[in-house]
Amino acid sequence: MKLNDEQRAMLAGEQGRARQMAMRLVVDMAAAAGAERLVPIASAHLSGVSPLTGGLGLRLFLERLTRDPQARVAVPTTLNAAGCDAGQFDAMRIADPAFREQSLEIVARYERLGVRPTQSCIPYEWEGVVTSGTAAWSESNAICFGNSYCGLLTNRESGLSALAAALTGYTPDYGLLQEERRRPNIAVTVTAALDEPTDFSILGDWIGKQVQPGWSLPYGLIPLIEGLPAELSHEQKKALSAAAANYGCPLLYLAGEAEIPEPAFEGRLTFDEDALAARYEALRPRQAVSLIVIGCPQASVGELRAVAALLRGRRVRRDPAGPGEPPPLWVFTSSANRAIAEKSGITAVIRESGALLLENTCPEVVPYDPSWVRHVLTNSMKAEHYIKSGLNGIPTSVLRLADCVAVATGDVRIDEPPPERAGERPSAAAPAARRATAPAAGPFEATGHGLPSQGDFRVEGEAFVTDTPVTFLGFVNRETGVVEEPGHPADGESMAGKIAIFPKGSGSTVAPYVLLELFYRNLAPLAIINTDIDQQSAPACSLENIPYAYAFDGDVMTRINHGDRVELSRKGGRVTLRVLERRL
Repeated sequence: MKLNDEQRAMLAGEQGRARQMAMRLVVDMAAAAGAERLVPIASAHLSGVSPLTGGLGLRLFLERLTRDPQARVAVPTTLNAAGCDAGQFDAMRIADPAFREQSLEIVARYERLGVRPTQSCIPYEWEGVVTSGTAAWSESNAICFGNSYCGLLTNRESGLSALAAALTGYTPDYGLLQEERRRPNIAVTVTAALDEPTDFSILGDWIGKQVQPGWSLPYGLIPLIEGLPAELSHEQKKALSAAAANYGCPLLYLAGEAEIPEPAFEGRLTFDEDALAARYEALRPRQAVSLIVIGCPQASVGELRAVAALLRGRRVRRDPAGPGEPPPLWVFTSSANRAIAEKSGITAVIRESGALLLENTCPEVVPYDPSWVRHVLTNSMKAEHYIKSGLNGIPTSVLRLADCVAVATGDVRIDEPPPERAGERPSAAAPAARRATAPAAGPFEATGHGLPSQGDFRVEGEAFVTDTPVTFLGFVNRETGVVEEPGHPADGESMAGKIAIFPKGSGSTVAPYVLLELFYRNLAPLAIINTDIDQQSAPACSLENIPYAYAFDGDVMTRINHGDRVELSRKGGRVTLRVLERRL
């Protein structure tokens, strides 16, 4: 790969330590992806703002970056939703009094880097944000929306790789930046009648749940969806793309809406009325609701208008409910949309009803107080996906918007008692076997690829192996390294101090900060091996020199057993993985 004079200067440290680290990461990702060049970007959007999601890893890393007086972003860069509305912190009843200060510290450090402090997960709704052309965006819903509807060209960047691109102004030319890689790989036929945005949210999440381990999806799930109404509203599109992004979808196509590249389908799916009804039945609340949250992603002006119409002349709560009282209603939006809605009286209706209207934050990144938030109701599958995860571990149900408001007003009652203990993980059977076939036996050795910035190394240890992608944010405990995802083959298993072998990371683009925190706590894997280069794992490995390898010439998933003792070594450009001792 050829670098220009500016790129070589950054790599040599001539523009400061921060840009040197960033360029090293960009070059690592480029080489690992087989990119022949770096291309300039027009904009960047950064995830990793809440102390709940970014954690200690994010805070320590930003502190390290901002020590460099030359550290400044090179392109217009926006910031994702923060963990709280700092101006209404007391009303949010967050139990940790330090959370507000940590949140403000994170935003201030980003501002010091020249990042526009939008604190919004919907940059595509902000005036003055560049939403077309080549970019480096993280935040999964924004990536999918921008690629699908705005003319944006961005890979599914992690928070770290997007920050590196923002600091340097460049990103590797590969993947979804290239037209031939933007082809649909899954066909979805919808025969169910969809109307409410929540219907579309359920569809997007359902599609992600159907992905099979054998499908080849190197750049993520890219569905071509047919059977939808001819014209979708902004809110319907937003709900669909946000929920599909739960499982790594970076781009989707709607049949008949635009020119579609020739597909290469890995599978075909049909979403019918029975599937829609089954999901609503599985997701409906079966116990008393503690809190209702609307606005994930943050509510558009249209969504705020719909909420206000349902609340006009009605009364709801914002504080914890007593016995027999309806649960409080919180509505989340961006400061830009709140300001627009103020002018037309929409926000006055919401506030006069008694609901809590919050800005700069989003339901999935808030640390709810488990002493009273024991069951959350929402109209968003994105919120459901993350609130029930290890981020909060709170049971979460889903209803359409009108039904959510009806529960808040007391017109619909759910009288079953809440669980005795908040934060309890859903019950699950013992971890499933990694595969049903007989354990691998005999010697095994394979050769793979490494990161250019890493030199020679040799590590030896127990293998942590799963053939299912690992969702780091919310499903890997950042204080233990244990996978906590009921139904995942590795549920209950720790990757701390082991050589972790898995296809790739999935879920939130904030995942690298979980790896960084594990590293800072001395609980990271000894090394990480992926089948393909992974934006979730590789950036943290590049920055902290955690041995990393990918794309081996042997099938590491089937030839290495969970628990085998293995050696990963690198000498020159050659990375070798071999089994030292088979698991009994």
